[in-house]
Amino acid sequence: MSHLSFPSEHGAGDSSSAPTNQFYSSFDANAFQMNPLSSHPPRTPRTSVSSSSHVYGASIYDTKEEPQEPPIDEEDELEEGTEQLKQAELRVRKEDVWREMFLTSNGRDKAFKLIQYSLRVYLLFHTSLATSRLLRRPTRPPWEKELVRRLHSTVDGFSFTRKCLLLFNWLSPLTAIRAQQSVPFSSEQTTAATSKQTMKPFLHTVLYAPPPVLLELVQAAADDVFTFSKLGLLGKRTGERAGRFSDWCWLLATLVGLVENGVERQMIGHLQHEVESRLYAESMAGATAKSKPASSKQDEKEISRLQKQDYWLQVTRAKLTMDLIFVSYDVFRIKRASEPVKTFTGLASGVLSAAKLYDRHKTSLLKAVSLSI
Repeated sequence: MSHLSFPSEHGAGDSSSAPTNQFYSSFDANAFQMNPLSSHPPRTPRTSVSSSSHVYGASIYDTKEEPQEPPIDEEDELEEGTEQLKQAELRVRKEDVWREMFLTSNGRDKAFKLIQYSLRVYLLFHTSLATSRLLRRPTRPPWEKELVRRLHSTVDGFSFTRKCLLLFNWLSPLTAIRAQQSVPFSSEQTTAATSKQTMKPFLHTVLYAPPPVLLELVQAAADDVFTFSKLGLLGKRTGERAGRFSDWCWLLATLVGLVENGVERQMIGHLQHEVESRLYAESMAGATAKSKPASSKQDEKEISRLQKQDYWLQVTRAKLTMDLIFVSYDVFRIKRASEPVKTFTGLASGVLSAAKLYDRHKTSLLKAVSLSI
């Protein structure tokens, strides 16, 4: 039997096979390492080093290449289906969320608004049934008249209470404007280490403030003037003019909010399309559930977060639409179907805004409880 020479044997082959000989002689199966640029680790039960995917270029996440999964941050702790979230949901009750809401004036305002417009809906149906020819009765019982009178008084009381709760809301936009008033600068007589603080003129800061902040400031001030008129501190004519001016500011602020909402939804839709494209590219490349890279898992979390954010933007758009219809009846003094339209749009706006505020307080409570687990 003839002897077969292999490249690894000494003295075999010519000089042209030297690189091959060196390659095979330096190969060690125990020291084999996967290419770190590969997006798909080998489908073996052995734990492999995973890195961020380079198939689609630079990642939108600032993660370092580590052998283990990236650490979970505070936002990922609220991911649906996690054990921490399930335990936190068992500890956080609905009563706790409502209690946190009632600790703020904004939460009490939403609760009073729901009660106010629910009573207005009842009174609207009661009036429509009372004036119907089929159900009209020659005389109304005294208790029914007294109940209707008390409910009307209750609705007016809730409306006045909500106005008092929103007093001095102009402090928030004023604080934001004053924060931009002081800026550091280096004068000619001082060095860079010794800088001074100069105060811009307040009028200059107000003129260069963002329009939504200015609208909020002016509207809140006009609302306070209207409320002081209801309290008797100012004249009735002054209060009516302030209320009219506040309605115009509310209309403009609602239109600005709708424009900003549309821009934000377009940006989120574009980001969601990019993430979906990356997930599709990964799925077409043959990645399985076991070989899925960490970047794909992050993309799944990202698309879930974007979908949730887009959902609440849709809720905000619906709320702003209801506010636009409501304030349009006051600004343009539309009389046709004024009472039913304002009643139902006010109730819908209250439900949507209360749902947003409830979710915000619930998320903060879940985050606090999950951190303590």
